[in-house]
Amino acid sequence: MHASWGTSVSAVTDEIGVGPWPGEWPTDVRYDPELLAEGDRRNVVDRYRYWSLEAIVADLDTRRHPFHVAIENWAHDLNIGSVVRTANAFLAAEVHIVGNRRWNRRGAMVTDRYQHVRHHPSIDELLAWASSQGIPVLGVDNLPGSVPLEGYPLPRACVLLFGQESVGLSDEARAAAVDVLHIAQFGSTRSINAGAAAAIAMHSWIAQHAG
Repeated sequence: MHASWGTSVSAVTDEIGVGPWPGEWPTDVRYDPELLAEGDRRNVVDRYRYWSLEAIVADLDTRRHPFHVAIENWAHDLNIGSVVRTANAFLAAEVHIVGNRRWNRRGAMVTDRYQHVRHHPSIDELLAWASSQGIPVLGVDNLPGSVPLEGYPLPRACVLLFGQESVGLSDEARAAAVDVLHIAQFGSTRSINAGAAAAIAMHSWIAQHAG
């Protein structure tokens, strides 16, 4: 029997997570009575087992990293859910959806409940927000004139901006970015999946700045 990454498995039931709390219940207000009674089958790390959603978000908010992730959503991109899930894993400050407000949540695996997600109808409004916070916007796309992500000194506070699958960054996004970064590739494909590119870029930030 093998457990997937990020889950715990009960030896008795083979179910994901943990069953009802054994013995006397803890009195810590962070614990959710319903979860204590029925068990916690959520996709959360063990330290958050039986905690309420609100308690988990409050704890994450004390430790969030100062980088943001933005992704254009002009055609209901299926990668957005994956980007949100990875942003939660790396504890990004926020994910910014640029374009259509509605996005496909399937790939998020419910992590959008724990990850702050903000909507901007246009690139201009994302830029206005970033400017108000004093945060530079960096595009990620394998475009002519782009610079390698490898070795690039990512600012601690920044917005990593991604285009949607197949078309990449819009012209407006390219023009808005302080720099456009590309990920080194060595095979025959012209590009990698947008969700994978976002994960690589976020981990590059983690490698430079996370303690």
